[in-house]
Amino acid sequence: MQRPLEQRMAIKFCVKLEKSAAETIPMLKKAFGVDCLSDRQIFRWHKAFAEGQEDVNDENRAGRPSTSSSDDNVKRVRDLLNTDRRLSVRLISETLDITKTIVHEIVSESLGMRKIVS
Repeated sequence: MQRPLEQRMAIKFCVKLEKSAAETIPMLKKAFGVDCLSDRQIFRWHKAFAEGQEDVNDENRAGRPSTSSSDDNVKRVRDLLNTDRRLSVRLISETLDITKTIVHEIVSESLGMRKIVS
């Protein structure tokens, strides 16, 4: 995720050099290749920096917060697994009313367990 930040810094640099967005795009495409931001994003960032924005970090977006892999759910899954290590992801999911995907994420990432019964 470092690439977009580098590109926004490069766009800001081009704005400081008084390069237009049309001049900036080919330079970024040459420098970053297939990882380059889209033309639309480059124009948007170029405009923002030209209008005086100084921060190269992206703004926080509103949206639905992820609550499924909360600390409470991690604790519930851990407690259930401590009672029986042979429980399947499906059974944990049904017991705790959490999706199988989230249970798998909690078990593998948060709890660091690798061998899970499917």
